Amino acid sequence: MENALEKKPLKIYFAGDLFDAKDLGGNLLLAHAIEKCSGGRYKVMLPQDGESEISERSAESIRDADFELLFECDLILANFDGTDLDSGTVVEFCYAKMTDMPALLLRTDFRDSGDRTLPDGDPWNLMCSCYPRTSVLALNAMLFYHQCKASGKENLAERFYDALASEILRGLDQVVTMEPWLEKEKIFSQLSTVVKSIGGTLPERIGDAKMRALADAKARSGLY
Repeated sequence: MENALEKKPLKIYFAGDLFDAKDLGGNLLLAHAIEKCSGGRYKVMLPQDGESEISERSAESIRDADFELLFECDLILANFDGTDLDSGTVVEFCYAKMTDMPALLLRTDFRDSGDRTLPDGDPWNLMCSCYPRTSVLALNAMLFYHQCKASGKENLAERFYDALASEILRGLDQVVTMEPWLEKEKIFSQLSTVVKSIGGTLPERIGDAKMRALADAKARSGLY
């Protein structure tokens, strides 16, 4: 596998809640901080941006637009905050794993839940753990906030998100170096199978020509 960090930039699908002002604003600020602090290594794609451009507001069209964006990306950053994980984020993570996308599971929530009682358990249901090419990054957002606030009130929001982004970038840089299980020559076939399994309008949105282009781009990304 080639060094993926030499291929600039890699596109990140940022999966997570996008249902209220805190979600939307927080996603946007963190995405900007990751891009700024990465020095051009990564470009963050927000589903909330793509969804705002959909003219036909139906469950199927929104779902399929999100999946299309997911498969256009090189890796996934999944926000695993909350006492119970967002179901849409989990579905996107699972389909990303079916195409062997590197994944970073981000938790900034300091509360314990899930299967933490097990020696190797994470603070969520164990069925969302132990996947290949996947790392878990658990950060205590409250602690980060207090540390940033103690260092001064000026530009507090920017410093807070930059601090989170710096840790996330270390996780991303590590996960993209993990060995793939999907061989380059099988990317097109695997991606085609996954798209067909999703159904809806996705096979039409991603026809053979675009499927080939996506597969070729993934093969050249340095991740396979």
